[in-house]
Amino acid sequence: MSSNSVLDDEAAMLLAVEQSEKVKGATYPNPPVGAVILDREHRVVGVGGTEPAGHAHAEVVALRRAAGLAAGGTAVVTLEPCDHHGKTPPCTEALLAAGVARVVYAVTDPNPVAADGAARLAAAGVEVVAGVQADAVTAGPLREWLHKQRTGRPHVTWKYATSIDGRSAAADGSSQWITSEAARADLHRRRAAAEAIVVGTGTVLVDDPTLTARLPDGTLTDRQPLRVVVGEREISADAKVLNDDSRTMVIRTHDPAEVLRALADRTDVLIEGGPTLAGAFLRAGAIDRILAYVAPILLGGPVTAVDDVGVPSIGRALRWRYDSVQSIGPDLLLSLVPN
Repeated sequence: MSSNSVLDDEAAMLLAVEQSEKVKGATYPNPPVGAVILDREHRVVGVGGTEPAGHAHAEVVALRRAAGLAAGGTAVVTLEPCDHHGKTPPCTEALLAAGVARVVYAVTDPNPVAADGAARLAAAGVEVVAGVQADAVTAGPLREWLHKQRTGRPHVTWKYATSIDGRSAAADGSSQWITSEAARADLHRRRAAAEAIVVGTGTVLVDDPTLTARLPDGTLTDRQPLRVVVGEREISADAKVLNDDSRTMVIRTHDPAEVLRALADRTDVLIEGGPTLAGAFLRAGAIDRILAYVAPILLGGPVTAVDDVGVPSIGRALRWRYDSVQSIGPDLLLSLVPN
């Protein structure tokens, strides 16, 4: 995006969303917020995303890059600017000191400690506009953080790859690779943004995965999630999941509630285990989103993506709705949320 680009509020918010996507996974426990500063003529003069905990918030980063050009301009932020002094000063103070005339944000901050930034700005004479591109933000980079604020527990996404007939492996157990290289690259991008990846001991014993996030050339990404192995069976001390590529937590339980309690300080959790683990979390009602990578192949055979989910009849099926459907190479990525 050129520094001379002239954007309206809607387009500027989408640019702020892009900034928040770039920092997702690196801001824990703070939310991944994006910000764009527009000058008086609505030209982009500064962009930024939240830095790691203890460092600058998105607004401050963008203002720093805008220098003096923010005066009389507009700050466009994905989340209502905070009005409290935590590890860093309030973002409202930075915005007022910079002399911005307008603040546009997408989502009101649900955290009572940080809330009321909009009221503080309005009281100081700043024009405040709320709700711009709210759907794009709540379904995007802030999805997991907002869920944690609302429910008090981590947002859990079940990710799996399957054939068009719902098989996660061929009859002989082979599963590499059901989906395309493009789909696998997308998964690794999501791993790098997540805070934890959960699998069962069965997956570790059969597949011996490393559960790392990697770049297309095979090297590790800068951000690595916590690897979590759940179950009561012992795993080998030589298992790849125990190597030095990232930290690993082993939880001796089959109970999804116990797993989530152990991960209570996390926000974004990926379930990547096999059909048994997925079934347990679904039966417990502990899945908040499904990401299904569906390849245009037929496998048949007995290896399905999920085991028993506690549905005795079609009338008691677990109902989900499509959040989005997108093409990734030859595959489809289906995003679903509870109906």
